[in-house]
Amino acid sequence: MELRKLEVLQLEMPLLEAFETSFGSVKVRKVVLVRVEERGGEEGWGEIAAGEGPWYSYETYETALLVVKKYLAPMLLTAGEVGARDFYKVVARVRGHNIAKSGVEMALWDLEAKLRGMPLYKYIGGAKRRVLSGVSIGIKKTVDRLLAIIGRRLEEGYVRIKLKIKPGWDINVLEAVRKEYPDIALQVDANAAYSLRDISTLLKLDRFSLLMVEQPLHYEDLVDHAVLSRKLRTPVCLDESIRGLHDAKAAYTLGAAEIINVKPGRVGGYAPSLAIHDFCSKVGIGLWVGGMLESGVGRGHLVALATLPHMTYPNDISASSRYWERDIVEPPWELRDGCLEAPQRPGIGVEVDEEALRKYLKKREEITAG
Repeated sequence: MELRKLEVLQLEMPLLEAFETSFGSVKVRKVVLVRVEERGGEEGWGEIAAGEGPWYSYETYETALLVVKKYLAPMLLTAGEVGARDFYKVVARVRGHNIAKSGVEMALWDLEAKLRGMPLYKYIGGAKRRVLSGVSIGIKKTVDRLLAIIGRRLEEGYVRIKLKIKPGWDINVLEAVRKEYPDIALQVDANAAYSLRDISTLLKLDRFSLLMVEQPLHYEDLVDHAVLSRKLRTPVCLDESIRGLHDAKAAYTLGAAEIINVKPGRVGGYAPSLAIHDFCSKVGIGLWVGGMLESGVGRGHLVALATLPHMTYPNDISASSRYWERDIVEPPWELRDGCLEAPQRPGIGVEVDEEALRKYLKKREEITAG
C-alpha cells in the first residue's frame, strides 16, 4: 500500500474519576490519535499512549508528536509501497521512542487488515474472539473507598482485580481486601516503587495468594528482580523493564520474571509484541496484555493482541465505560460475561465517532507525501 497522508489528532478526554499510581494522578487524559490514509482512500487508526510527563516512560505525548511529525511520517510517506511488516525497516534509523512508533505502526496494521477485508485479530494470528478482562484500580484516599470500588467492579463482571500499591499503601490494604474478598483473583502492581531494601515488606505479599506482583523494583533493573524472584513464592511480572524482545530474553536468562505484561505502546506496536509472544510461548513465560489509559481506538488494538494463543492471564482491557463518559468509537467496548469480544468487521472493528471526536479535539495536523 502507498500512503497519501498521515494525520495526528490531539484530544483531551476527562476521566470519570482520577487514576492514581505510585508516580502520580491523572484526571484528564491527553489522547493522541494517528490516522493514515492510502491512495485509494481507506484509512487506519492508531493511538500514541504516552502521558503528559516522563513518569511511566521517558516519552511524553509532546515528544511523541515531535518524533512522528519530524521523522516517522516523512520516512513513511516517501517510502513508496509499504506494508505494516515493513515499518521497522523504513524507520530503522530511529532509535527508541517506542510509544511514538507504536501509534503509527498499529495504524498501518489496521489499514492493511481493512484492505485485506479481515478482522485485525485474525490477521495477526489471534486464536480466540473473547478475551478475559481484568480491571486496574488506582490508589484511593481510604481503604473503605477501595473496598467499595472493588465490589462495584466485581458486580460489573471483571474476572480479576489489580491493585496499585506503593510503600505505605500495601500490606495493610491487602489484609483488608482479603478479609472482605478472600477468593477473588487478585494481583498487585507497584510501578517500580520498591527496592530490595524493602524485602521484608515484599516477602509479606506471599500471604495473600496473589496471581503475581507486577514491576516491584526499578524499571531498568533485571538483576534485582532475579534476586527477588528467587525469594518470593508469588510470581514476579515485569512491565516497564521489558522494552522489547531483547529484554524479554534477558529476563528469561536471568530468571527475573515468570510473567510479562505486554503493552504494545511500551514495546513499539505489533511486530515487537508478536516477537515477544512467540518467544515467551517457546520458553514458557506467562503473558497478558496491559493498558495505558487508551481510548476506544487503542483499546481495539489491545483486544486484537489479547486474542493471541499464549495470552494466558486476564488482561487489563476494560470496557469504555470504565474510564469515559463517552468514548470516541462506535460501538463502545462493552464487557460481557467477564470478556471483551474482538469484532468481526475488518481492522480493529470499530469506527471513530466523529461527533465525539469533535467534542474532545484540540488540534489536528496533516502531513502529506508532497
